[in-house]
Formats: sequence, structure tokens, C-alpha cells
Amino acid sequence: MSYYLVQSTDEDILKHAECGGAVTAFFKYLLDKKLVDGVLALKKGEDVYDGLPYLVTDSKELVETCGSLHCAPTMFGKMISKHLKDMNLAVSVKPCDAMSIIELEKRHQIDKDKIYTIGLNCGGTVPPQTAKKMIELFYDVDPRDVIKEEIDKGKFIIELKDGSEKSVKIDELEEEGYGRRSNCQRCELKVPRNADLACGNWGAEKGWTFVEVSSEKGEELLKNAQKEGYINVKAPSEKALEIRGKIEKSMINLGKKFQKEHLDEKYPSNEKWNEYWSRCIKCYGCRDVCPICFCKECALGEDYLDKGTIPPDPVMFQGIRLSHMSFSCINCGQCEDVCPVEIPLSKIYHRAQQRIQETTGFVPGIDDTMPFLYK
Repeated sequence: MSYYLVQSTDEDILKHAECGGAVTAFFKYLLDKKLVDGVLALKKGEDVYDGLPYLVTDSKELVETCGSLHCAPTMFGKMISKHLKDMNLAVSVKPCDAMSIIELEKRHQIDKDKIYTIGLNCGGTVPPQTAKKMIELFYDVDPRDVIKEEIDKGKFIIELKDGSEKSVKIDELEEEGYGRRSNCQRCELKVPRNADLACGNWGAEKGWTFVEVSSEKGEELLKNAQKEGYINVKAPSEKALEIRGKIEKSMINLGKKFQKEHLDEKYPSNEKWNEYWSRCIKCYGCRDVCPICFCKECALGEDYLDKGTIPPDPVMFQGIRLSHMSFSCINCGQCEDVCPVEIPLSKIYHRAQQRIQETTGFVPGIDDTMPFLYK
């Protein structure tokens, strides 16, 4: 692996970019040179709480995707496999996005030769409605006055229309039940080394992006973008590497702390799980949103399930899903996000995957092999 500080040479990109504009510059190079048909990224919708998946085919539109959107916990893997699999694509990915893409590649749902993955360091995402309530309560401002948000140095920072900034420590927000999504709190993969490039501001100088090269494809992309004049490149200092390493280590330790809390110390009792399962209305939202679940004929539609029974038998309904998906769970939290009756699904899947990982060593979205049940 190699490390660089990267800066876009495009003034318009630098004007709109979060830190150096490297990600957008890579996308611009790939589009301009017709190495991809499109770029899949997020752009701001009505406000900072509204992140919209955006397929860019004209590099002039890329500036619309600049900046952070921590209140948009979307996933791109299934979107690509369902609707964009025939395109040559570049895509911006959080670590869990990259994990889902890798698992879908292994299942022949995405062609890895057709895709460039540009990874974004991720400290976690915040549900949009939670963010609005949190800003109103802890920042004492109208959420509609927020024009920009960022997670940096352990704080959730907002910028207001008048140019002022306010920040609150993430720890304080999460102690009160706000802040990042619970699955993000438990996550240990903060630097997406499972992508072609891992980009972020940890350890970066002001106006530059810290880039870690994670694949031969990523190395070739960076060198060619530099050769063609799309980016400036220089080596990071030893101090920058040290700072980045310390931030990553502290985030990993925090994730392990929350794993112990959520999946052990405060894990729901069997009685509580029975109460959760009794809420289920069999909407299939958890199945439909799961980025790894792709079967055309689902076992949950078989005749041995009572089709008119609500709530469904948890052993047959939840048990079947758990037995099919827990070994491949990437802890993206999408199932929990969409559950209309607020069942904490990501906890049981993450705990099951953790036990499987401890037993077999298999890590979904990281290992090149298939899960052991596929062998």
C-alpha cells in the first residue's frame, strides 16, 4: 500500500470540494477519458438531510456531488446490481458500500472489471430525522438553517446560513441516544481499504486529500490522473501518517467498545426478542433493502410459511433470513433503518456474524473467498 496527499487542479472543484477535491478529480478524469460510462455518487437534495443517489454522465455536473452528506445512509451495491450492472462505473463508497459490492461480485451480480471504487473514510452516518431533532435540541437552531455538516475530531459540526459554526461532541450526543446510527457505532472498518482508493481528511494538510492506494487499479488511476494534469500529488509527512493512524485506531477502539455494549452487556433478552418479533408485520422491507440478498426466488415465499399469518412465526420467517444472511452480514444497518415497527435487526445479524467470524475467520466484504456455507 502507498500513501499520497492529492489535490485537484480544477479551481471549480476546489471551490466546492470538502478537502482537496481528489475524489471528484478522479471521477472527472475517468469520465473525460471515457474510461467509465458514468459516476454514481450522492448529491444534496432539498437540504443537507436529503442525500440523493446521482448518476453523472457529464463531468461538468460532478461539482453537484462535492462535499459530505453524513445524514444520507444509502447503499449503492444493490442499486448497481439491479439497475446499472451493464455500465462501466466509478462509484464513491463508504466501507460498507465497498463490502456489499465485493460480496455481490463474488456472487456474480456485479462485474468487478466494470467498476472503480473510490472509498471515503467513514466515522459513521446519522439518520436524517434524528439529525434534525438532534440539531434542534443540542444546537438550539432551526435545522432548516443548516447548510453544511461534518464529522471531525470527535464532533458533529454544522455550518449555518449566516456562516457561523456550531459543534457538539459525538460522545455527548450518543450518550443521550442521538448521534450516529447504532450499527455505525459498532463498525471497525473506518478506512475502506477494500476499495481501489481510500480517501479522506484524516492526516491531510488543509486543502489536500489523504489517499491510500489499495489496489493495482487504484495505483494506475492515480498515476494516470496525475500524468494527465487532473491532480497534484505529494508525499504525506511522517506526522501526517501518525495522526491518521491515531484517528483510525481510536475509531476502531470506539467501535469495539460499542460492540461489547450493544452485542453483550445490553443485548436484548429472549423475552425482549419475542416482544420484538411480535411486532413484525411481514412487510419484507428487511429482505428487500438488504444489499447482499439477491435471490430471484425467495425462501420466504415458499408454501411452508403461513402466508396470511401476522406476525409470522419468528423461527420460520426471521430464522430463515438469519440462516441465509447472517454469515454475509456487513453491518450496514439498512434492515433496521427501514423496519416500520423498529425491530433492532442489525443487532441480531451483527452478533451472529461476529460469532461466525470468531469460529471460521471469515469476514464478509473483506475476504476474497465465499462464506463457508457456500463451499
